[in-house]
Amino acid sequence: MEKTLENVKLFLFDMDGTLYLGNILYDFTIELLNTIKETGGRYLFMTNNSSKSVDAYIEKLEKLGIKADKDDFITSSQATSYYLKNHHKNATLYVCGTQSLKDEFISEGFKVSENIDEIDCIVMGNDTELTFKKLWDVSYLLTVKPDMPYIATNIDYVCPTEFGFVPDCGSFCDMIFNATGKRPVFIGKPEALMPQLAMAMTGYSKEQTAVIGDRIYTDIKSGINAGTVTVLVMSGETTYEVLEKSEDKPDFVLENAGLMIPMIKE
Repeated sequence: MEKTLENVKLFLFDMDGTLYLGNILYDFTIELLNTIKETGGRYLFMTNNSSKSVDAYIEKLEKLGIKADKDDFITSSQATSYYLKNHHKNATLYVCGTQSLKDEFISEGFKVSENIDEIDCIVMGNDTELTFKKLWDVSYLLTVKPDMPYIATNIDYVCPTEFGFVPDCGSFCDMIFNATGKRPVFIGKPEALMPQLAMAMTGYSKEQTAVIGDRIYTDIKSGINAGTVTVLVMSGETTYEVLEKSEDKPDFVLENAGLMIPMIKE
């Protein structure tokens, strides 16, 4: 059965490339978010970018003119914490990630250490503070302890910027694979966990939920895997050539998320 936006009440938005680009807010974003609220819906910001904490995202959105609080987010770092609590609850973590990501894990009760002799589990993130020592440590741990749990917050190869793209967590994981032959368990989009957690948090069904984003292989695939409505926007990474070649097809393809406004008002 063809999916529609008619019954959608929960809108799960990717952020960079969907609602803004770098530090530039798209001109339709405020109206779009207000329209969702005015029509009785709810939105959450669902991001794979683990380089920033929720508090940092709140601060960034505020600078862009969007008021938000912690309940408005579902992030790959939150999903990773959820996964770790269910699978590696008492592990001491080596985090190849930003201090912000480390602080999030610490706030969730995990021990984070740089002492490789006491590490039980490795977590890779979108590390905008990456050093060669971190790559060395992760390579060493995966080589001398090949069965060590190895988790990554997200699979994205690049992160969009105002000028183009920069490497993201998936690219860092490829470097580690080239050195060790080891692949991590990826937690964020395209896995279904983040949309599923969002639906569990809000009480909406998959028929009432839409995932909106600019990447087929993460945003759209996560919605497909979770059974939600999917909306691909062409304002970020995906090109029409990529869309044509992809086996995964969204329910809707729009030039930008602003074109959802009249669809929501109907």
